[in-house]
Parts: sequence; C-alpha cells; structure tokens
Amino acid sequence: MNRYDPDDTPNSEEWLSLDDHKRIRLVKEYHRLARVKLPNLTLHATFHVIVENQLAENLESAVRAMERLQKEGLSRHDAVHAIASVAAEHSYNLLNNKTDLGNSHAIYNAAVERLTAKSWRGG
Repeated sequence: MNRYDPDDTPNSEEWLSLDDHKRIRLVKEYHRLARVKLPNLTLHATFHVIVENQLAENLESAVRAMERLQKEGLSRHDAVHAIASVAAEHSYNLLNNKTDLGNSHAIYNAAVERLTAKSWRGG
C-alpha cells in the first residue's frame, strides 16, 4: 500500500500489514498533497489511523457508524472525522480520569453508536 485516500476504503489486509508509523505517514502525505492546513498534522493523522484501524479490524460499532454516517450524507472522509471526534473525546476523558477504565470499551462503543451526522455537524 503506497497511498491513502480517506474517501476510498483501504484494503483491510494491506492496511493492517503496515505498522502505525507507515499508516500515519500515508495519512499525513494525503493531507499535505491535498493542501489541508491543520494545527497538528501528526495528531490529526493519528486519529485517522485509529479509526481506519477500527474499521479494518471490523470493530462493530465503528463499522455501523461508518455505514450510518454515510447514509446520513457524510462523505467517507467526514465520517472518519466524526468517529475520530468520539475517539478524541474518549481519549481526553481517559487521560483526565473522567472515564471508568473498567468500562471504557463499553462507554466508547456506546458513544460511537449514538453518533449521527447531525450531532457531529452540530458539535
């Protein structure tokens, strides 16, 4: 796998065969070539990778959210951002002891299940 485009679903086997550094580099390269200005390209790319990993690993809540968000009118790229926003908030809550570690997976999955295009656009 030599390139990444968030509007095209990566082949799961190829994606998962790469290490995270290569995945992050591919996502950063996409955004640089698209001339997307971001305050922190590495952090942005890391959250893309988190979501793509979940999708490639067939995490049910993420897969359902991707399908739902696209049916609600989001591009695949925007749906990645929407799911990443939940992952970012969840990470923040974990780092600041605002989430019960014992239930963190269930809490994250429930938040992803509640995610809609409307809630993300308004959020």
